[in-house]
Amino acid sequence: MLARVAESIYWMSRQMERAENLSRFLEVTLNFILDQPENLVDPWEPLVQVTGDTQWYSEHYSRFDRPSVIHFLAFDDRYPNSMLSSLRYARENARGVRETLSSETFEQINDFYHFVNDAALQKVEPTADFFDQVRQQALLWNGILDGTMSHDIGWHFANFGRLIERADKTSRILDVKYFNLLPRVDDVGTAVDDIQWSALLLAISGFEAYRREHHLIDIEKVVDFFIFNRRFPRSILSCVAGADWSLSQIEDACSSAHPRSAKQASLGLRHRLANTNVKEVLAGGMHQFIDTLQLELNDIGEALNQDYFQVTLHA
Repeated sequence: MLARVAESIYWMSRQMERAENLSRFLEVTLNFILDQPENLVDPWEPLVQVTGDTQWYSEHYSRFDRPSVIHFLAFDDRYPNSMLSSLRYARENARGVRETLSSETFEQINDFYHFVNDAALQKVEPTADFFDQVRQQALLWNGILDGTMSHDIGWHFANFGRLIERADKTSRILDVKYFNLLPRVDDVGTAVDDIQWSALLLAISGFEAYRREHHLIDIEKVVDFFIFNRRFPRSILSCVAGADWSLSQIEDACSSAHPRSAKQASLGLRHRLANTNVKEVLAGGMHQFIDTLQLELNDIGEALNQDYFQVTLHA
């Protein structure tokens, strides 16, 4: 496999996952503001902070209000990580490697892009129902990817990309909640706090899975679910473990005699997560833990670029 093909597949998958996660955050936020007491929590600025691009936003928008933040995250084609931009880049990457994808996979990317682009052209503020439909489009694409492509080296690059992106976005939404969504210390443990934590679980489609294991909303248990749950597919540990497995398959396919730097970094993060518990995270500081995690995820991405995208792959 050519390095450019592997890189395009990897980024195609990351960009599709990015679009899905943005739709999840917006859908849950729009539903969340219906349930909370009026003017209690401002949910919009934290959504911008999730992206890590607050400076870009401030240069292009004057306020952190509902119309501005929704347009920024969903439809702003100037912003390279918006939902629309991510889908456009994913489609461009998919077009360049169309021969390695199933026809159904490419067609779903194309349909997904046009669905969002048509909504952007209408110039109407989208509803929570629209973002639910976007999420359904993304789930359909993931199912098509897994059900119609051979699980060869190309699929493993796609799987690695989506899981690394998913781990990153799960960590970001958790970090922002801990420092921005709760307005007062007095609200900890109240119905307001429960609503916010429930909204976060809904953002990763984890509310039902969490409640099957725990009857009540408890901060420590929710954080443990987000980070360390081995069975839930959107937890950070589950994503890192799945990405590490795909990287092992890629190394085997490329006949690597020794683990490359990306694999070493991925295995190191997986081992660290497997040997850390939620009490240690909370005692040491949530933000510090998440910040270190995101740096490690970035390092894995950089190492992948050096290991596989700057050379000719043999598989």
